[in-house]
Amino acid sequence: MTRKGKALRKTREVEIEVSVDLDGGGEYEGTSSSAFVDHMMRTLCKHGRMDVRVKVKGDLKHHIIEDLALVLGKALSDALGDKSGIGRFGYAYVAMDDSLARSVVDLGGRAYSRINLGLKGESIEDTRVEDLVHFLESLVQSLQFNLHLKVIYGSNDHHRIEAAIKALALSIRMATSPSGAGGIPSAKGEI
Repeated sequence: MTRKGKALRKTREVEIEVSVDLDGGGEYEGTSSSAFVDHMMRTLCKHGRMDVRVKVKGDLKHHIIEDLALVLGKALSDALGDKSGIGRFGYAYVAMDDSLARSVVDLGGRAYSRINLGLKGESIEDTRVEDLVHFLESLVQSLQFNLHLKVIYGSNDHHRIEAAIKALALSIRMATSPSGAGGIPSAKGEI
C-alpha cells in the first residue's frame, strides 16, 4: 500500500504544490520563503518520518505560510485515503532544552484546535508568531483533525516552538502509523 499524496493550490496570491510520502525517510525539499518555517518543516518531516516536497511561489509571506499549511493538510489527507488501518490517535511529550511541549491529535475528520505556545515575542527569526500559530490552525482546518498543542514551560521562544513542532510530528506519526487492526478506526465505520 502506497501512502503518498499530492495537492496544489493556485490563486492570484500563491501557487503551491506539495507532495507527501508518509513512509519516507524524513526529508524536506523546497523552500517556503521563510527560513524559520523551512526549519520547522524540516523538523516536522524528520521527526514525523515523512518526506515532503514543496514548490512555492507567492506574493506575501503571510499568504505563503497560510497556504502552505492548507496544501500540506490536503496532501496528507490524500496520502491517508479513507484512513483504513491507521491508529487515528497520537500523543507525545518533547523536551527541548528549557522547554517541554505536549501534542495530542485525533485524525477523526473534525477540525478543532487548542494551541497554547506561550510565546512572548512578536517574531521568531524571520517569521511573525501570529503566522506560525495561523500555520498550525490552517493545517488543522485543511487536514480536518483535532490538535491539542501546549508548551508547558520554557523561557526561549525558539525552543518552545521547536519542542511543539517535534511533539506534533511524533503525535502525527503515531496517529498515521498502521494499527495492525485494519479497517476504519471508528465505531461509525467511517471517518
